[in-house]
Amino acid sequence: MTLDDLTAMMAADDNHRYEISPDGVLSTKPPPGYNHAIIATRLMVWLAQGGVPADHIAQAVGLRIPGRDGGVGGRIPDLIVWSKAQADGVWLPVADVLLVVEIVSPGSEGIDTVTKRSEYAAAGIGQYWVVDQDSAQTVTMNRLADDQYVARATTPLAWLLNTSVDEHGLS
Repeated sequence: MTLDDLTAMMAADDNHRYEISPDGVLSTKPPPGYNHAIIATRLMVWLAQGGVPADHIAQAVGLRIPGRDGGVGGRIPDLIVWSKAQADGVWLPVADVLLVVEIVSPGSEGIDTVTKRSEYAAAGIGQYWVVDQDSAQTVTMNRLADDQYVARATTPLAWLLNTSVDEHGLS
């Protein structure tokens, strides 16, 4: 299956979100819920108010994820921050990505916390944050070190939103 095949599937189905790993494993998920969208929006507003240009931030945009064995996957992080504006496209390259954020939904725990963590690290993405939809909306901030992510901090979303974007190397 190619990314073009995946794009065609998404165009024909408004009720699901499709992703494929660099190894060719297809994932099908329902669209995110309201709480999920509110968390993503709060993070986007915080980033924009913190000085990240609006054209450097996007929700639910596809990324081309290169595999270790030459395959190419397509992932749709919940939030992406780039170092510069990107050309329009369905599956964008990871070259300028500073941060990807995944908001864990029921049923996506393994993919978000294990599979994508490994894929994003292999792709060289500098930061990977995971937000749980628990009562604190816990954010685990991971930074790439020696080709793997190391947890830099785990904190409630409310605390994070009271920090400076500069403190996290994103401005």
